[in-house]
Amino acid sequence: MNLLGQPEFALACMGAIGVICAAATADTDTAGASAARTPPGYSRSRTGSVHDFDYFAGGWITHQHRLRARGVNSRDWEDFPATLCMKLYLDGMATVDELYMPTRGTGGLTLRTFDSAKRQWSIYWVSSATGRLDPVPVVGGFQGNRGEFYAADHDNGRAVKVRYIWDIRDRDHARWEQAFSYDDRTWETNWTADFERADETKTCAGGRPRR
Repeated sequence: MNLLGQPEFALACMGAIGVICAAATADTDTAGASAARTPPGYSRSRTGSVHDFDYFAGGWITHQHRLRARGVNSRDWEDFPATLCMKLYLDGMATVDELYMPTRGTGGLTLRTFDSAKRQWSIYWVSSATGRLDPVPVVGGFQGNRGEFYAADHDNGRAVKVRYIWDIRDRDHARWEQAFSYDDRTWETNWTADFERADETKTCAGGRPRR
């Protein structure tokens, strides 16, 4: 998956073809304005604190609610359980959590790193299906109990904007949501997860979910 790129155009117009060039320039400007449009709330400049994810250290049980097919106006959802274990590193500047989905026999790993100069988190995902680190992180941070993180990426070849939202409900409950925008106007939520804090000694072993 790659970051979106936008080509730059230069036009030189002279004499009788000036009208044609002017029209082409107008079309280019319109296309540029369309490309610059972003869905509601989208920003890659949100900031946070190095302690944003301290809350999530430990073990969690989760209810996963996932859209079976993204970007096709589907309303077909699947539900399944999962467990998650997270540890802090470098005094909280990096976190690693592993998610295990027993009924699916799959899992994944999330790596988060905090840029102290930008005061911004970058969040990367590794799927157990591929073992590859997604090279395009969502970036952002928390304001109070709400975290927002965004990226420009691709989903099966289609350009998308990506949004993660974290909502800390209370000491032991949180909710995560993933949404994509394919049209730069609207968001389609395609995955949510509700988290409940668990006994780490029973849920995790060596910082990983028990199998």
